[in-house]
Amino acid sequence: MPPEAHDRAASLPEGSAAHYSGLPAVNAYAHSRVSGPFTVVLVRGEIDMAATDDLTEHLDAATSRPVPQVLVDLRFVDFLDCSGLRALCRAERRAKERGGSLRLVCDQPRIHRLLRVSGLLSRFPPLAELPPECRPESGPGPRPQE
Repeated sequence: MPPEAHDRAASLPEGSAAHYSGLPAVNAYAHSRVSGPFTVVLVRGEIDMAATDDLTEHLDAATSRPVPQVLVDLRFVDFLDCSGLRALCRAERRAKERGGSLRLVCDQPRIHRLLRVSGLLSRFPPLAELPPECRPESGPGPRPQE
């Protein structure tokens, strides 16, 4: 890297690194990060028609890589409707088309019930927590603010 490029990289505003990593910027409903071989998409709040575009932006970026390994963390979701399920199904299909996978992380009985009644539980058997190699170094921390 030429010295002037290093100077520009060093002066990037905080939070802009996501733009240069190929991941979208944090928004009100989703945040993405790369952790080892996985792209972890942390989802929070109420995922309905109004929020689906913000979530889809992160899911599209996560599934655009070759052989994407995506973990969608739904533990901080307060509500999920059919538009959110549709976005997850589309992202899972994109991941499989590229030779990868998409898994859900969810410990909420109401989301398990939604997956079961929609017939998606076998397609998305949820993990109760993130695998150890994907957990933030600082531990689980407080629940993200809405």
